[in-house]
Amino acid sequence: MTSVPQVLASPVRPPVERLVLPPLVALSLGHFLVMLDVTVVNVAGPGVRASLGVGAAGLQWVVDGYSTVFAGLLLLGGGLGDRFGHRRLYLAGLGSFAVASAGCAAAPSGAVLVGARFGQGAGAALLVPASFALLRAAYPDGALRARAVGVWGLVSAVAFGAGPAVGGLLVAGLGWRWVFWVNLPVAVLGAVLTCRYVRPSVAGRPGRSGRRGDPAGQLLGVAGLVALVGGVNEAGARGWGSPWVLAAFGVGAVALAGFVRVEWWLERRSAAGRGGRAPLLPPALLRDGRLAAVDVVGLLLSLGYYGMLYVLTLHFQLVRGYGSLGAGLALLPSVGMGLLAAPLSSRLAARYGPYPPMAGALGLGAAGFLGWLVAGPETPYPVLLFALAATGLATPVTVVAATVAVLEAAPSAVAGTASAVFNVSRQVGSSLGVALFGTLTGGLGPVRGLHASALVAAGAFLCGAVLAGRVLRQGRRSRSQSAAS
Repeated sequence: MTSVPQVLASPVRPPVERLVLPPLVALSLGHFLVMLDVTVVNVAGPGVRASLGVGAAGLQWVVDGYSTVFAGLLLLGGGLGDRFGHRRLYLAGLGSFAVASAGCAAAPSGAVLVGARFGQGAGAALLVPASFALLRAAYPDGALRARAVGVWGLVSAVAFGAGPAVGGLLVAGLGWRWVFWVNLPVAVLGAVLTCRYVRPSVAGRPGRSGRRGDPAGQLLGVAGLVALVGGVNEAGARGWGSPWVLAAFGVGAVALAGFVRVEWWLERRSAAGRGGRAPLLPPALLRDGRLAAVDVVGLLLSLGYYGMLYVLTLHFQLVRGYGSLGAGLALLPSVGMGLLAAPLSSRLAARYGPYPPMAGALGLGAAGFLGWLVAGPETPYPVLLFALAATGLATPVTVVAATVAVLEAAPSAVAGTASAVFNVSRQVGSSLGVALFGTLTGGLGPVRGLHASALVAAGAFLCGAVLAGRVLRQGRRSRSQSAAS
């Protein structure tokens, strides 16, 4: 028998598709700006205070106003993309972010600067969900999409890690206003590349959704969040028993209770076919114990890490006298760990599932925060390296694992909404962390306030680790019961 030549017997392999870079670069630039402005502003605080005469509470609003508005409008941004087109919303977000950045850079007073930071948060809330939707549409192949999302996440980690160092360089060389001016050319480049290389997604074409929005829920959600964060921010200067602070807490509680009530009512009407409005935050998502647990983990994670990042920036500059550039470089062992954590976490989650690495990372982060209890004005910097590296590694590992957990638990029809809810919880945690830890530092002093903040952050991470471990045990128990039956 004549043998078949080996070349004919071997299966023909389809050509490996290449990752087309221009759409990825265009969409990554917007996310780069959003993440850069989370950390780049921290090192500009003393310069803003000296230039504009901003007090401690105002400085907290400069940092916190961005994430507060970002969190409050994030769900709305995703819904608007579904109704009016994701590319249109992405470009609108880039434009809003650029205009607001110019307002920050030219701000003549602290009040104008805080208002412009609100504008940056609004722009970020438009472009972040739109960029992810456009990314999914630009790379329909699963393997290519995974590579693209990995690069997109790596750009986020680079921006977050580079923020303190870039901010320190700009502040030291050109002044704090250039922390905001630098956003403009990046936004323009992103808009040009988007117009040229990014096509409108099918899912985000105008007129796709016939469901009306939820303006009452949006208004109540933003009002409740701003009032709550505002009360915590002002408590350091006015006192926790101040009528203004108590009124802010009261307004926040009433608004958030009203938000819950409106969302529950809209869900019931929608299920009964008696209304055309869809709830901004479907309560059914939070009835899934896994999703609710991961959302709480996101809040605790950001409360601990971003709150401590704000306090540590002030500690390095005001207590240890490092200056803007020195403080940015001192934080690199923490914020730069994202470059190592992103590929590590994805491999761990793929091998063990999301919850074991999530619980382990949160435990490591809690230990790292406790390392700050030895910090003082004269503590040698090498003594602090474990605390910096442990918390810096734990945070991005947890974020990646939690994102995987959300995508696994969420029904496919509401996966985007579930992801947005997780991001909202993270932004809320960041806002509350900065406000709470800034208040503790202002009331107790820089060193005692740092120690108290470290204890709260460690407790938040430990609570998150317990939640992740609980979901893991419940999942194992459910699988065991299913196998037994």
